Amino acid sequence: MEWLKDLFIEDSVAHAVLVLGLVAVCGLGLGSLRIKSVELGIAGVLFAGLTFGHFGLTLSHETLDFAREFGLILFVYAIGVQVGPGFFSSLRRQGLALNGLALGIVVCGVLVTVAVSRFGGVPMPVAVGLFSGGTTNTPSLAAAQQALKELPGATENMAKMPGLGYAVAYPFGVLGIILTMLVTRRAFRADMVREVEPSLPPREAALETLNLEVTNANLNGLPIRQLPRLKDSGVVISRVQHDGNVEVARGDTRLETGDVLLAVGPKEELEEFRLIVGEESPVDLREAPGEVTTRSLIVTQRAILGKSIHQLNWAGRFGVVVTRINRAGVQLPPRSDLGLQFGDRILTVGSPPALDEAAREIGDSAKELEHPSMAAIFLGISLGVLLGSYPLALPGFPAPVKLGLAGGPLLAAILLSRVGRIGPLVWHMPPAAGAALRETGIILFLACVGLKAGDNFVPTLLQGDGWRWMALASLITLVPLVLAALVARFVMKMPFPSLCGLLAGSMTDPPALAFAHSTTDSDAPTVTYATVYPIVMIARIVAAQILVIFCR
Repeated sequence: MEWLKDLFIEDSVAHAVLVLGLVAVCGLGLGSLRIKSVELGIAGVLFAGLTFGHFGLTLSHETLDFAREFGLILFVYAIGVQVGPGFFSSLRRQGLALNGLALGIVVCGVLVTVAVSRFGGVPMPVAVGLFSGGTTNTPSLAAAQQALKELPGATENMAKMPGLGYAVAYPFGVLGIILTMLVTRRAFRADMVREVEPSLPPREAALETLNLEVTNANLNGLPIRQLPRLKDSGVVISRVQHDGNVEVARGDTRLETGDVLLAVGPKEELEEFRLIVGEESPVDLREAPGEVTTRSLIVTQRAILGKSIHQLNWAGRFGVVVTRINRAGVQLPPRSDLGLQFGDRILTVGSPPALDEAAREIGDSAKELEHPSMAAIFLGISLGVLLGSYPLALPGFPAPVKLGLAGGPLLAAILLSRVGRIGPLVWHMPPAAGAALRETGIILFLACVGLKAGDNFVPTLLQGDGWRWMALASLITLVPLVLAALVARFVMKMPFPSLCGLLAGSMTDPPALAFAHSTTDSDAPTVTYATVYPIVMIARIVAAQILVIFCR
C-alpha cells in the first residue's frame, strides 16, 4: 500500500487530479443533503475543500492557481453564453422597473459592505467575501479573488481572505433570503390566491389553433394575404379546406363562403380574427385526410442564420407554411422581423416533398445541434482573456483597471452569443454542453478556493473573528432585501409572488427560487427571477471588483 500513500503525499499530476476529484465528489454529496427543502448545492464543494485543506490534504500553489483560474474562465464564459441572448431583452421597457429595483439591491449591498468594513473593523478583502457569501453569488467571489490577485503588493494571506469570508457568510446568505420571504409574507398579510394571477408580468402570449368557417360574404374571392388584421397580428393560416379538399394556405389562395381555415396565433388575436372570418368550425383540419402534413424542422444551416421566414419565402417557393417557431422552449409567431437562430425548431405545414425541400435548406440536423463548436468556444475564451487583460484608464483611479479573468470572458461570451455567428463560427452551446462546462468550471474553482483557505478557516471561526463576521454578513444579506421589499410592496404595489422572484433573482439564488415556488404555487417567481437574473449577475461581478479597489 506504499504506492497509495505516496499518491496522497507526492506533488504530481495524479495527486492533483485525485484530490480535486475527491473534493468534488464529497462536496457534491454534501451539497445534495436537504434540510426542509434547503440545500447547499454547489457550495458544498467549497466546504469539502475547506475540510481537505484543514487536514493538510492540498495541492501546490502553482497547481491551485492554474486550476482555480481555468475553472473560473470556464464558469463565467458558460454563464455569459447562457444569459447573453436574453441580457439585452431583459432591459426592455417592461423589465426596467424590476431591473432598476434589483440593481438597487446590489448597490445597497455594496454600501452596507463598505460600512461593515469601515465601522465594523473588517478588512476589505474579508468584507468582499462576506458580500459574495451573504448574497450567495459565487461569480462575484471569483471576480474579487482574481482582481485582488492583481493588486500591487497583494500577499498570499490576503488572497485567502475572500474565501474565508464567503464560507462564513454563505449559510445565512441562503437562509436570510428565505427568512425575508417568510417575514414579509406575514407582515404584508399576502393573500396568495388573490395575488397569483395579477403577479404575472407581460410576456409572449401562448399560441393556439382555431378552425374557422368562412361565413362573411365580403371575403368571397379575396386572397388570404389581403385578409383584414392578418398582417403583423401573429396569426398564421396554415390550411384551407375547399370543396372537401385540404391544401396548404398560400398568400394567393382565394376564399369562398363555406371554406374552413386552420389558424394559429395568440388567443386574443384569434378571437378578433374569428369575428372577421365567420364562426368556429367543428371540423378539425389537422385530422382531415389529405397530403398536407406537419413537421418540426431544426435550424442548423449556417447560411440562413439571421434571415426571417418572410425572406425565405417558403410559401411561394415550396408551398410550405410556418406556423410557429420554438426558441429555447418558448413558442414565437413567425413575424417578418424575427431572424432565425441556430437551434430554432420550426413547425411547418405542407406536402411531404415540399417539407423535404425546406428541410434541406434549413439543415434539420439533430446530430449537428448536439455538438458545440469547440473552435468557437476556445476562440471566445481567448478573446475574453485578451479583453480582460486590457488596461482601462478610468478618471479618479490611481492605476488602470482590468476586467480580469472573470469580467473579460463573461463580457466576450455575452457579446458573441448575442451576435450568434461570425463567418463559419456559431456561438451556440447546447444546454447539456453549457451545463457541463459551467458545472465543471465552478467545481474546479470552489475546490481550489476551499483547499487554499482550509488551513485558516477553523481557527478563524473558533478562535478569531468568524462569529462576528457572520453577524455582520447577515446585515449585508438582510438590509438590502428588507428595504427592497418595502419599496416593491408600498411604492410599486408589487404582488407577493413577483416580489419573491425579485428577491431570489437579486441574489441569483436557486434554492430561494425553489422555496418561492413551493410557497406561492405560481410561475410568477420564475418569470421575475429570469427577468432580473442576467443584469444582476453582471452587476454583482462588477461590484465585487469595485470593492476590491478599496483595498488599494
